[in-house]
Amino acid sequence: MIGATGGSGTRVVARILREAGLFTGAELNESEDAWKLGEYSDHWINVFLSHRDGSLPADVERAMLDDLGVLLREHCAPLEPGRPWGWKEPRSIYLLPFFHRQLPALRFLHVVRDGRDMALSTNQNQLRKHGDAAPIPSDLPTPARSIALWSWVNLSAARYGEERLGDRYLRIRFEDLCARPVEIADDIRSFFGLAGDPAGALDLVAAPSSLGRWRDEPSATIAGLEEIGGRALSALGYELATP
Repeated sequence: MIGATGGSGTRVVARILREAGLFTGAELNESEDAWKLGEYSDHWINVFLSHRDGSLPADVERAMLDDLGVLLREHCAPLEPGRPWGWKEPRSIYLLPFFHRQLPALRFLHVVRDGRDMALSTNQNQLRKHGDAAPIPSDLPTPARSIALWSWVNLSAARYGEERLGDRYLRIRFEDLCARPVEIADDIRSFFGLAGDPAGALDLVAAPSSLGRWRDEPSATIAGLEEIGGRALSALGYELATP
């Protein structure tokens, strides 16, 4: 499973994995997400988030599981025998504990991009769809709420992955993939047990012009974002601009 906050670079990660032989679905949208899993996210994420401790009522868990069973049978219908499979739907990150309960052998690739870039992006779909259901302040401007959501989602996933998944959890930073595509592509392939030449990533990975866009913003703007997201930024390997 490949998950992230929206706009973190999961599309190129999925391309690297498909080049290495991973089946990620036959019905993909323009973002190369498995769109039926996107519909599943639309239906169930806010329901799941409404139970803060992750302990769902039995009828809700059963309904989610029944829907997931139908969905994954359809997802895997075109799959050739023996081929490794998975999916890329970034918002699956919100449902990580549920997916792990149902799929105990799950391997989770967690893609992270600098939360300051994310807060200043025009892509705020996750905040729009799930911000009110997440445990973040509701009375802040959009960039501040965005980095609050980024912080909560990514720290929660990192904590769960490290504590519960162990070596079936891998976190990569999009900035590292852009800077060292062959090395990081090799890590990604190895994590999923896939063969192939990671040098092919040189043809797939290109740093977008928006990478590091936060550096062009006023220092007061960045200080405000770091006041909210500083702990998560530091924990995920990002250097703060303000003391």
